[in-house]
Amino acid sequence: MLSGEALDDAVDALAEDAFVFLERLVAAPSTVGRESAACDVFAAELAASGFDVERLPIPEEIVSDSLAGVGQLSYSGRANVLGTRGGEDGRSLLMNGHLDVVPADTPELWASPPFRPERRDGRLYGRGAGDMKCGFAMGLLAVRALDQVAPGFDTGRLTFLGAIEEECTGNGTLSAARAGVLADAAVVLEPTDLGILTGGVGVLWLDVRVTGRAAHAQSAHLAVNPVDLCLVLARGLRDWCDGLPEEVPDEAFAELGSPYNVNLGQISAGDWPSSVPTSALVRLRVGFPRGWSPDEAERRVRAAVDDIVARDGRFPSAPQVTATGFRAAAYALPGGHPLSAAMARAHREVHGADPRTFVLGATTDARFYVNDFGVPALCYGPQAYDMHGVDESVDLRSIVDGAKVLARFVHRWFQPERRG
Repeated sequence: MLSGEALDDAVDALAEDAFVFLERLVAAPSTVGRESAACDVFAAELAASGFDVERLPIPEEIVSDSLAGVGQLSYSGRANVLGTRGGEDGRSLLMNGHLDVVPADTPELWASPPFRPERRDGRLYGRGAGDMKCGFAMGLLAVRALDQVAPGFDTGRLTFLGAIEEECTGNGTLSAARAGVLADAAVVLEPTDLGILTGGVGVLWLDVRVTGRAAHAQSAHLAVNPVDLCLVLARGLRDWCDGLPEEVPDEAFAELGSPYNVNLGQISAGDWPSSVPTSALVRLRVGFPRGWSPDEAERRVRAAVDDIVARDGRFPSAPQVTATGFRAAAYALPGGHPLSAAMARAHREVHGADPRTFVLGATTDARFYVNDFGVPALCYGPQAYDMHGVDESVDLRSIVDGAKVLARFVHRWFQPERRG
């Protein structure tokens, strides 16, 4: 029988090694197209943790898959990292995380450089420390502690996937799933503040090119500034999305105050301060309800844009709308699922209370498993701060506490209790 005290002691003893590994991961910048160094760090740590390691190339044709997002760059020379260990009989379990991170384009605003990991006040700071390289540290910490306390625990197949492009398409995890990297269940190690994340809304990325009527600044009052029109579109789409919870009720997401947010992520226009621009490009992220496919969501967004343009009356021509990245369907693991119950039990054993179970107004790669491959999946991970923002960080203690929970869950997954 597993000794919880011995397991916790092993996690505590190995925690510093996990933190050093996380520092190496954060110090390997892994924005889209630059993932290789982080893949190397993860692959080495997998091998040192008893996994057989391989690189999984991503075929260029993945972008034609019906579930894929719009590709960002060529996949030549880019790959996922997969570790496999354990027996071939019995249950299988997949741990999943993403190695890619979003850019840190204002390093001067950070207290320390975004890709130079720094520990302060019980946290580790750096781009990707929270979202979500901390999950890799937590996962391997749990495995190494189990190896010390319960050697041979993985009587079935245990796999650990480090995917790329989670932040923009999901094509890394999708290509791995198409290649057969699946299991009886999946735990995605996203930062959840040690809660159980069971679902997320649909997400679309769209570029909208708006044409105005250019002029010298002295005649700006007579011109049509496309930047102003972009803001009209953003406001109109936000109003449209605000009405979706009432138009398309979904009990799974009823707890969210604003599930289907529109984000104006980038805008570019003009070539001279004293000229009214000819056109402007706005890059949008749009949330949408479960029950809509990405194709249907795009059709509805396009119709909403047409309606906003028609009602405003100032647009010289119809905007050009182009899909650019995420085409992610919403997903939700059914309430009370045995997988959630098993993780909640492990959490209670460590913390003495039930974890929060929740959904997000965002998406994760768990959607593929739940929606498309018949694999129950949830997210469980450490506590992160300022994800995608300045001074992103992770609470180091939460990595340790999460590893204690995950280790109990994994052990019981492979060593189910016998009754009778």
